[in-house]
Amino acid sequence: MKTKPHKLPSDLISDIKTRLKTLSGQINGIVKMLDEGKDPEQINIQFKSIDKGIQNAHYLLLDEVYRKALAIGIVKAVDSCPGNCGNEDKIEYLKSEFPNLELSDLTDKLKEIQTIESRLKNYSEKKV
Repeated sequence: MKTKPHKLPSDLISDIKTRLKTLSGQINGIVKMLDEGKDPEQINIQFKSIDKGIQNAHYLLLDEVYRKALAIGIVKAVDSCPGNCGNEDKIEYLKSEFPNLELSDLTDKLKEIQTIESRLKNYSEKKV
């Protein structure tokens, strides 16, 4: 069963797009610097700046969207599990580990909670 993708908030989209447009300008600046034979150290500084900008935009996406989506998923799972749904241990684990999750783990944990949500939905439909 496919889960519905989470829509990004418009203010986050705007922020990320602004950051990416700025980075695009910086990339064009590097191309110009290369064409003009500028100092390699200055070019390297620009590359480092672009790298940092991409990392910041990516962090913003992961932290703001995936972490919030995971938190909402955990709350829904806790509310949907009556105590004998077969997912209690996994839900409790995700709940306890949530504050300590690294950004690199967010997408995997989000998939896990979405799978649990699907199982809980099927569980509640069978009980009705």
